Amino acid sequence: MRAEPRPGTARAALAQRDFRIMYTGGFASNVGTWMQNVVLGPFAYKLAGGSATFAGLVIFAQLGPLLLLSIPGGALANRARRRPYMICAQSEQLLFALALAALATQARPSRLLVVLAVLGGGIGNAMVAPVYQAVLPDLVGRENLAGAVSLNSAQINGSRVIAPILIAVLRGFLGTSDATFFVINAITFLFVIVSLLLLHFPAPPPRTSVSWRDELLVGIREVRRNPVARRTLALLFTMSLVCLPFVGQFPTVAERNFGIDSKSTVYAAIYGTWGFGAMLGSLSMSTVFAHVDKRRIISGLFAAFGVMLGLFSVLSSSGPAFPVGALLGFFYFGCTTAMMTVLQQHLQARTRAPVMALWFMCFGGTVPLGSMWGGWAMDHWSVTGVLLIGAVTAIGLAFRGDLLGPSRQQHLRESQLARELQLQPGCPPPGPPPPNSATAGFSSHYSGWVG
Repeated sequence: MRAEPRPGTARAALAQRDFRIMYTGGFASNVGTWMQNVVLGPFAYKLAGGSATFAGLVIFAQLGPLLLLSIPGGALANRARRRPYMICAQSEQLLFALALAALATQARPSRLLVVLAVLGGGIGNAMVAPVYQAVLPDLVGRENLAGAVSLNSAQINGSRVIAPILIAVLRGFLGTSDATFFVINAITFLFVIVSLLLLHFPAPPPRTSVSWRDELLVGIREVRRNPVARRTLALLFTMSLVCLPFVGQFPTVAERNFGIDSKSTVYAAIYGTWGFGAMLGSLSMSTVFAHVDKRRIISGLFAAFGVMLGLFSVLSSSGPAFPVGALLGFFYFGCTTAMMTVLQQHLQARTRAPVMALWFMCFGGTVPLGSMWGGWAMDHWSVTGVLLIGAVTAIGLAFRGDLLGPSRQQHLRESQLARELQLQPGCPPPGPPPPNSATAGFSSHYSGWVG
């Protein structure tokens, strides 16, 4: 007789039928997305004659909508019928991927149209990302959330590993063009659409009579009163803006520091190795560190990430970039996965989608800003200097990365509020917190709490 998987682990999350379906569809789609991402950076860099600034602009068009549209997306997550809404968003991204493919077939494609095609896909992603993250906990239950978050991060980074390998194979044996890779990405959106049709979709939170204006402000108000969310998002914003320009400027780093062509097999291998490290880092949060309090290890992960980024910045050849890049990816996504897990565990069902919208603003929406200023600085100053600034900043963030203090502060506030309500006439007698409350789980397994 097979033993039941331990709650909070990857196995426990995968035991849930609906999560497996969504996970499989998302994984297939992400392989296509990362194939496009790997090809898009060098495509934009070469299109503009080796301009890191234009490459940064294209990355901003791809991810910048997360900065402006995540809050409306989070508000819609609590109001819209989620299945048709998500299918429409996936279909919109499919169409713009085909438009980008059509442009890539031209001898001299318009830079403006390329940016607009990338922007169209970015808008669809920004509107659906908060909904996806809001649905995720409902598919596995609160007790298995850590495993689900870790697996979700792992599949994103696993796609980063598989995509460069497929690109190298297809280019090496078939001479596949950039346009074909964009078409492949378009086709993979169908996997998500099929999985959404097969899903037993969880019901959204009960509708309220609040206005659209108040709905848009739900996440901001929650962050203002929630010290864990406030600290986590501040760390993430600073990291994304200052420490992660290398993510969008990977082709620039490869060509100028390592001396390799960004369309070469070596470049794809380095990118894939970095993605493999990121996959292991995210997966470690639900395996090796499954029952380690994530609030305690974020500071160490920030420090290790800063050290690896500093080493990566001073490399001048491709050989050492493989092991250093793998460790850089490991600590980068280990850190962000741990932060997301802690944040999700400290949110109620009603506020989860609006707050996760702010997460995407601080992460996905801020990374392209970093890529833009980083690209300009690399063109006018130094690739190594930009990366070293990020390394020093990451080490500085380690001193603010311990989330135990804010977590205890939030728990005390919730307990005080509960006591005040109990003293008011007509209030129900005290009882255990509801399953989705921000304090659920603290007293019963505080010593082994899975953040």
